[in-house]
Amino acid sequence: MKDQPAMTSDPSRLRAAMLATRLSFLAAGFVMACWAPLIPFAKAKVGADEGVFGILLLCLGLGAILAMPLTGYLSARIGARPMIVWGGFGLVAILPLLVLAPSVWSLGLALALFGAALGTIDVAMNIHAAEVETHAGRPMMSGFHAMWSLGGILGAGGVTALLSAGMAPLGAALTGSALAFGAMAVATPRLLRHSGGAMPEFVRPRGAVLLLAILAAISFLVEGAILDWGALLIVAQGLMEPSGAGIGYMLFSIAMTIARLTGDRVVAALGRGRVMILGGAIAILGITLTLVPGSIWPALTGFALIGLGCANLAPVIFSLAAQSRDMAPGLAVAAVTTTGYAGILLGPALIGFAADATSLAMAFGGLAVLMAAFPLAAGRAGRMG
Repeated sequence: MKDQPAMTSDPSRLRAAMLATRLSFLAAGFVMACWAPLIPFAKAKVGADEGVFGILLLCLGLGAILAMPLTGYLSARIGARPMIVWGGFGLVAILPLLVLAPSVWSLGLALALFGAALGTIDVAMNIHAAEVETHAGRPMMSGFHAMWSLGGILGAGGVTALLSAGMAPLGAALTGSALAFGAMAVATPRLLRHSGGAMPEFVRPRGAVLLLAILAAISFLVEGAILDWGALLIVAQGLMEPSGAGIGYMLFSIAMTIARLTGDRVVAALGRGRVMILGGAIAILGITLTLVPGSIWPALTGFALIGLGCANLAPVIFSLAAQSRDMAPGLAVAAVTTTGYAGILLGPALIGFAADATSLAMAFGGLAVLMAAFPLAAGRAGRMG
């Protein structure tokens, strides 16, 4: 890399690159979470039912999936920096369009563009983060991802507070975009100019890696369902008005952030198998509590427990994939990552289809059934680790 000599000889440049990476993760998580409290308003504006809205969310997932391989290709050739800039400022520009869209078709297009911007910055900032971590010579990835979770707290909490105070959805979206613009403006000149590297192609999982890929898809599917359907579940059960329903995702994000910041010590103390058992069980309990009728408090407790339970499942999965003997470590991690992203991006659309066929509460109940895979797989996971 062209920047490497300068980076190793100039600690100030390394610190600047670290700050830029943190701000990129923060801005991406922030804008993504700003969308969660706005979902009921966007859905009502276009008059979509659960089935149609599930298709609209599929547009977001498809936009991201199409953008991800292209971003990897371009990052390998021109560096991650321009891709982070395009993706980050793209999110800033598109967020207000999600609440302005007057029809199902226009919202679908806006969501596809939003997903493409999200997929672009997601891949590029992880490439950038890996290079910064290499230059630093110490583990930093967990801290970078914690900034995404912190952005989720600030985004969901801030927009929920603005809506609860009476601000119009468009005003809340513009405020969120303005704050994210500021973060990206600070980050952009500090990003590595020649960062990047070849991204692995999709590899079909096999052996134990196939099990890990399925678990990753389930874990990320649950995370995506909380983001896209959590506020709607609260509203559908008559527990809270739309203006305050985003608090569920905010509590989910707070619990996940705290658990991730302490996750390394927890895994070291309990072992990966026990973390999978406890994480899955806590998430199942949380999902069950979100379905308790009549009071908002069990639901809010449930959202926090889901965040607590899911927080360290993905790190454990990736660690086990890297240790797998069925595939080369790099290929195994690439396969698990790709499958996991499919879960978080396409899963919410499947929730919409299930909700349309039954009810949103029944669809969430299905998530609890899926999460049972973690306690069931913990024994084999322990042997793999």
